[in-house]
Amino acid sequence: MPKHIVVLILLLALFAVPANSQSQTIPADLQLQKAAQREAATNVLPSNPQQQMEKDQIARAMVQQRVQLRLDTEKLVNLTAELKQQVDKTGADILSMDVIKKAQEIQKLAKSVQDKMKNAY
Repeated sequence: MPKHIVVLILLLALFAVPANSQSQTIPADLQLQKAAQREAATNVLPSNPQQQMEKDQIARAMVQQRVQLRLDTEKLVNLTAELKQQVDKTGADILSMDVIKKAQEIQKLAKSVQDKMKNAY
């Protein structure tokens, strides 16, 4: 089990954004709106309004999935950074229950992100 946690931490650390960098995040609603506008601009209107409505719903659902995936990934990066800080504070041979709980939370969220990625494409 500890090997898996170490591997997970190392993998996530590779993709982590440094804590002092200022990343620009766009609110989810604005991302959803912009993506829907792009989708509408690229789609040719079908002759059937029902088909258009279905296409719009599918496009909105796909955009919402992508936004949720980005938010979950951001949360995963933040949790990993917190875990690293907690591990750095503790001794080399001591793992607190908080660290173990945080690692389990990261593992659960990582599995959720992985499942969402598999189902999205």
